[in-house]
Formats: sequence, structure tokens, C-alpha cells
Amino acid sequence: MHVDQEPLYKPDKLVEHLLKVLNSNGLEKSFLAADPIDMTSDSAVMVLLGRGPAESDFPGEPCLILNKRSQSVRQPGDLCCPGGSLMPRLDGFLARLIKIPFLPLGRWRLWPQWKRQRPAEARTLALLLATGLRECVEEMRLNPFGIRFLGPLPPHRLRLFRRRIYPMVGWVSGCQKFRTNWEVDKIVYLPLHELMNTGNFYRYRLRMGHLSSEGPTDLIRELPSYRHQSAAEDETLWGATYHIIMKLLALAFEFTPPELADLPVLNGSLNANYLTGAPPAGAGKGN
Repeated sequence: MHVDQEPLYKPDKLVEHLLKVLNSNGLEKSFLAADPIDMTSDSAVMVLLGRGPAESDFPGEPCLILNKRSQSVRQPGDLCCPGGSLMPRLDGFLARLIKIPFLPLGRWRLWPQWKRQRPAEARTLALLLATGLRECVEEMRLNPFGIRFLGPLPPHRLRLFRRRIYPMVGWVSGCQKFRTNWEVDKIVYLPLHELMNTGNFYRYRLRMGHLSSEGPTDLIRELPSYRHQSAAEDETLWGATYHIIMKLLALAFEFTPPELADLPVLNGSLNANYLTGAPPAGAGKGN
């Protein structure tokens, strides 16, 4: 790592640092995939950063804020960025609202430049950000007035579900009191500096036999993962969210996680309802 680590501990410096790295060196031009957005399958997520809660072991420190998915949705128990599928009509309406000067897109200092120089992409960006913010309100009752938009990340392609995820990075001002809906088990805070502690990385050995079309075979995959442990929590970050966060850390801090072969093994398995979930009666549509 060859960059200043002070932003890892100073929220104001972190916000300015991310505004710079997410909107320089042509990175902002790569947030769209070569193919047009698929309104029926692609999704947008918010990569939320904010201060650690006062009651935590890292009060006031910059943290990544994630949701832990409930047992009632697909991929139960996974840590994820809040977000979901596009709703073109609703999100199109919300995209116009968030351009108001005191809302996230209107306050973004790069917005006038995008509107002037890249109007088509600006409209797409507004739609994706509106989707991510709407899902944050639904899943965790996040107050959109308290979000400072910092910029987009390049999309991540999901192989298992054959769709793309468009990450939008935002800073949560103040200490919001989140209230989760039925899709979310709890909110998890990961200190940003701990996400670059190489001792927290594992080779996640997942037993996935029940997902095979041939029946209960011993299908095992080994994947890179990050383990968050504290007195009250033991959570594993892996899959698409892991790769999105590692992309952010690479861009912002030139961080590269250890090679998979060099990591200690952490065993895990997927439940039978991993790909489907079991929404409770009367609940709305999940992500």
C-alpha cells in the first residue's frame, strides 16, 4: 500500500479522498458496461460508509455499513450492500427528485459536469442511484437527506444469477438510527481499517452439493472471504459484495487481498433455500 492511510480514521478526509479517486483518471467513464442496462435483471446497490456507532468498539471511525440478509430472502445470512432490482417507472420519477439541490445527486459536485458533458449517461446514473436509495429506504429506513453521494463504481457481473450489479458509493452523515424490514436480519458495521488487515482474510470452503442438478453430491468451492469477529459478532463477507468492496479498496487505497492459496481455510455450507428463500406470508417482493 503506497497511499496515505489517514482517511481510514478521519471521516472528513475519507469523503474528500473518495470524491477524488472515484471521479478521476477516467474511472467515472467505466461505470457503465459495454451493453445497455437490462431493466428486467440488472440491479443497483449502495456501498454505504459512515461513522461507527457510539456503543461499538470503534465509535466515530469510518466503517462500511452492510445488511445481513434474513432467512426469508434469497442468499439468507449473507452480508450485502442494500439495493435491488430497478423499477423503471418509479425509479425514473425518483431520479428526477434526487436532482433537487439539497438531495444526494443535486448536492454532488460532479453533477453539473455530467449533465453538461454526458447527458445520456447522467440520466442512467440518476436512475441507478434512485434505485439504490429507494432500496435503502425500504430495507433499513435510511434517510436519503443524510446521504452524500461520492460516485459510482464499475459494475460487477453475477455469474450465478446472470445479471449485473451497479454499485453507488455514499457517505451516511451523522449517526442514523436504522430500522430494518423483513428482508434484513441486522445491520453490520465493518471498520474500514480492519478491512485491510490481511489476518482477517480466509479461504472460504463452501459445501454446495444440494445446489447441483445431479442431487446431493459433494460440490465444494473455495472462495476468497473476509471474516469480521468481535465479542458480539462473527460474520463472513464473500461473493459479489466481497468483490465490490475489494474493488473500492483497490481504487481508494491500492489494497490487494492475499492470494487465495495462502489463506487459512474457513468451512461453510449453503442452506437448501439459498437460491430461493422463503418470504413470509403477506410480505412484499424481495430483491
